[in-house]
Amino acid sequence: MSYKMIVLDLDDTLLQDDHTISPRTKQSLMDAQKAGVKVVLASGRPTSAMYEIADELELKKYGSFILSFNGAKITNCQTGEELFSSTLSPETAHRLYNLSRREDVFIHTYVGDLIVTEAGNQYTNIEAEITGLDVFEVDSFIESINEPVVKVLMVDAPEKLVEVESKLQQELAEELSVMRSKPFFLEFTEKGVTKGTSLNHLIGQLGITREEVIAIGDSYNDLAMIEFAGLGVAMGNAPQDIKEKANYVTDTNMNDGVAKVVEKFVLNTPVIV
Repeated sequence: MSYKMIVLDLDDTLLQDDHTISPRTKQSLMDAQKAGVKVVLASGRPTSAMYEIADELELKKYGSFILSFNGAKITNCQTGEELFSSTLSPETAHRLYNLSRREDVFIHTYVGDLIVTEAGNQYTNIEAEITGLDVFEVDSFIESINEPVVKVLMVDAPEKLVEVESKLQQELAEELSVMRSKPFFLEFTEKGVTKGTSLNHLIGQLGITREEVIAIGDSYNDLAMIEFAGLGVAMGNAPQDIKEKANYVTDTNMNDGVAKVVEKFVLNTPVIV
């Protein structure tokens, strides 16, 4: 198979634990782009928190794309145009806030380039560290959210969110997409919006088939694109249940897992272990 697109999650997939791209991985992706293969970034991060990585990989030069907010936005790196955008109404955000109070977990969302929360906490601070966005603490979450938002996150200890995820996936099944992006992040987007559906929308505009796509990820919010792609790849550091649903399991994010996929399936060069 001749692949035309590589879709990459960022944290714990493309990026090492220090949030950098290894030299080997970067070189493999640059070589793939020079050969005409699109490299697409797909993350739960806000769009603005993905531009630096897109610039490092020269996605603008090669006419590629960003899928941000778990697929709720598609941005053309060359033109800055939004090809797709999905939002939640203020009323939906308010309802999620009330559910977070019921479940006794923290909650935040995004307004512009700020992370908005009513109660500062270690998990929202992790999001700030990952994205580079500032946290803005407000007196009233409900009063502060009066315009549509792209997504909402409930955040707390992983063992607690497992229970909340199970409960709310059932309760909100007909209304929203509910998934964990990290053990301590539970994300809510418009129903039917995932990295997989967003990827399907993008390739439809580009005339690329799903069989010509490689998607690589490590977590539950990557599962939809892993299952959608012709070659769905789980990182070596992914949970076992993600690995079991992938077509191929590569090495970890700390051992050039992405580079090894690109070298093996796109560049057709001998893979150095």
